Amino acid sequence: MFYYPEIYAMAAARFGGSSGRMVLAGNADDMLYFIVNDKIGKALVNDIATNDKAQSLSSNIAIDYKNNSKQLASENVAAIIHGSEKPDEYIIISAHLDHEGIKDGEIYNGADDDGSGTVAVLEIAEAFAKAKAEGHGPKRSIVFLNVTGEEKGLLGSQYYTDIDPIFPLANTVADLNIDMIGRTDPNREKKNRNYVYLIGSDKLSSELHNISEMVNTKYMNIDLDYTFNAENDPNRFYYRSDHYNFAKNNIPVIFYFNGTHDDYHQPSDTPDKIQYDLLENRTRLVFYTAWELANRDAKIVVDKVVE
Repeated sequence: MFYYPEIYAMAAARFGGSSGRMVLAGNADDMLYFIVNDKIGKALVNDIATNDKAQSLSSNIAIDYKNNSKQLASENVAAIIHGSEKPDEYIIISAHLDHEGIKDGEIYNGADDDGSGTVAVLEIAEAFAKAKAEGHGPKRSIVFLNVTGEEKGLLGSQYYTDIDPIFPLANTVADLNIDMIGRTDPNREKKNRNYVYLIGSDKLSSELHNISEMVNTKYMNIDLDYTFNAENDPNRFYYRSDHYNFAKNNIPVIFYFNGTHDDYHQPSDTPDKIQYDLLENRTRLVFYTAWELANRDAKIVVDKVVE
């Protein structure tokens, strides 16, 4: 039995009650755990100290519980354009196709999170398909991957990387992940609205970061904001979208993100609030970056490794 007073609220919000927590089938821990607050904990165990420090305690407690878990099925959606010269090397362009669904009778539209990303993936796929049809297809293969279960714990991307990678991770050059690129962050209202937050571009490959900067300067001149890329960023966005499951496998990533807003994870995240000129600009940036990665002579180098 462990007592962590400082993280009870966070843990209860994430794992408790009606949060809808999900795990991949066959991937759950064998250990069962129960979350109780400090009042219940002190009633169960008399020797809890009051110094607000994490403690390991021993106690004989009989617990009668019912496991209400059930199996659910969902799907990732993937497509590929095979490369003309290096078909066994893959650039992945990803987004997540799920959102919060319906809660208490209200539809959570998810226009920005992540309708904007899935639309961007489709537009980029159309552009690559057009190029190939005209005889100018990419040298490397491009995988368009819309994953499920992001809102439940990055489950679709975890399934792809940890259980059933359709294309070998060892041959995956990079993942360009698009999660919310249709709006603006209210904290940037006094700054250039033609921006995008980039997260992770320099974490594993200095070359990827430099390519990203070069492509933007050459084609788009969007304000690339690295605020949330800081190691001490309290939001920890680097760990909170699907690119992370690729990054943990030492695959270089870039996470394209416009930041949160008042409609984040609310029913009010509706299509009428999308700023379509910004959605187009950011989508073009991802396309140009993917095009450069796909057609370079050499595969980008991983010069940093996740421990």
